[in-house]
Amino acid sequence: MPKVIVGMSGGVDSAVAAYLLQQEGYEVIGVTLRVWGSDEDGDSRCCEIDEARRVCNILGIKYHPHNCTMLFNENVVTPFVNAYIEGETPNPCIECNRYVKWAKLIEMADIFGAEHVATGHYAFIEHLPNGRYSVRKASHIGKDQTYMLYKLTQDQLARTLMPLGKYTKEEVRKIAEDAGLPCAHKEESQEICFVTEGRYTDFIGEHTDKELPGEGNFVDREGNVLGRHKGIHQYTVGQRKGLGIALGYPAFVTRINPKDNTVVLGLEKDLMCDTFFCRDVNFLAIPEPAQGEKIRCLAKARYHQTERPATVEYLGGGKVKITLDEAVKGVSPGQSSVFYDEAGCVIGGGIISETV
Repeated sequence: MPKVIVGMSGGVDSAVAAYLLQQEGYEVIGVTLRVWGSDEDGDSRCCEIDEARRVCNILGIKYHPHNCTMLFNENVVTPFVNAYIEGETPNPCIECNRYVKWAKLIEMADIFGAEHVATGHYAFIEHLPNGRYSVRKASHIGKDQTYMLYKLTQDQLARTLMPLGKYTKEEVRKIAEDAGLPCAHKEESQEICFVTEGRYTDFIGEHTDKELPGEGNFVDREGNVLGRHKGIHQYTVGQRKGLGIALGYPAFVTRINPKDNTVVLGLEKDLMCDTFFCRDVNFLAIPEPAQGEKIRCLAKARYHQTERPATVEYLGGGKVKITLDEAVKGVSPGQSSVFYDEAGCVIGGGIISETV
């Protein structure tokens, strides 16, 4: 039987992925990547080893936890902290997928002689007529996770199975229940997996040797001083609550300027943006375009946004300019923009570096 390494988080999605692949005839080996430990050397919410082991025991499959905390700290935690200090709002799950989860799962697959790796993500793997691999949106858009997967490499995608693309969450829970899996009704965690207590700003202060940004000015779009802020790392574009300033009207963070340590406040309409730039672009469905080439596509700038018609211009050096046909709210440096073709396949994506 062909072997497959399944990343097991202790949750229902990865458990059902393992179960479905076992039903298809694969020899399944469960692996949990322990990426973060608490102060008491316990396990964070994303690495619940005991529950993952229990599922594997019920399914009668081999199970191996694997410690990769150093790799996670280097590729996820440190960039996360640095991004906030530099006035950006990062998405650590995207970095974790490419540089930790898939890197380690494939390493484990090579050790155990497995051809494939698999996860419980809601998406499809597509092998396209041009020979390239991409991820395609899940059948049920409410659970689609392709946005989080745009950084995967061609080699990683070529070895990946994603058996949950056609299911709803309710269907997955029903499969788990019928299979007698104890995680069938386990709640989903919505927090950043490694910030398990307190505020993320406290976490940043505890996990950097750099000097944190100090107090500075709240300013309006014209640069007029409105008041004082507590440090740019404590704010995100689009934020309204917790600003600590009363202006007599609803004020939103519209821009963060690390160069002069200012936070720009404005009205909700000031959050609208139709043109921005991305760096570190990764192409999936197509090879890297020629410099100056323009691509018509559907793009979004946040995980929960709906894709909008757009033109992506490749600037070279892993950078693109994205021009939306219609402005959207809350385009934020540090977040990712992902662009799709009409079939729902990811063309590519990158980290938003600048807005216009």
